[in-house]
Amino acid sequence: QQLGFVYVYNLLQVGNGAWRNFLVLGLGFTSFQLNILYNVSVVLLYLGVITYKYYLISWSWRTIYIGCTILNGIFSFLQLLLIEGTTFGIPPFWFALGDDVFADFIGGIQFLPTTIMMVHLCPAGSEGASYAMFTTVNNSALTLSSAVSAQLLSIWDVSEDAIKSGDYSGMMKLTVFTTVVQISAILFVGWLPHTKEDLVELKQDSRSS
Repeated sequence: QQLGFVYVYNLLQVGNGAWRNFLVLGLGFTSFQLNILYNVSVVLLYLGVITYKYYLISWSWRTIYIGCTILNGIFSFLQLLLIEGTTFGIPPFWFALGDDVFADFIGGIQFLPTTIMMVHLCPAGSEGASYAMFTTVNNSALTLSSAVSAQLLSIWDVSEDAIKSGDYSGMMKLTVFTTVVQISAILFVGWLPHTKEDLVELKQDSRSS
């Protein structure tokens, strides 16, 4: 059940495949600015891991995932404001920096609970095989999610020509749809145990039965 959650949750994290094109063609971001976005996101991903390790380690996993999913949805909806050009006087680059980068910070917070859960699910003596299985399941979900993201590009007009001409209606619809899909993952949080201790109890109960 916990492994099923990891698969379904990652599968539903469908990204907006046209977002980078919009930043470059619609907002005129340079390669240097895109590199800054990437580098800062990597740093905040690490800070997210550290934040969980030192400040959120005792929190319920369900609370972590519910909170992070809602926050991720909020940051995704902020993309709609950027598409509309409503940035409250903030330059588009800095608005996008806060929007994109903090999503990676949230991802960093979610990383450790999943890792801890996978470690405790490993049967003694089969750690290598279990790790390979968990990695395969996780990566297959992410791969399928990317494939779905690519297929969505054909539903609405998010082509380079549309973006260059200033027609962002397709971008708006695609952003709304992917955000709703991502948030829908919150419906499966009930598959998670609350804490590491609950997971250990479940594991012991399964053995005794």
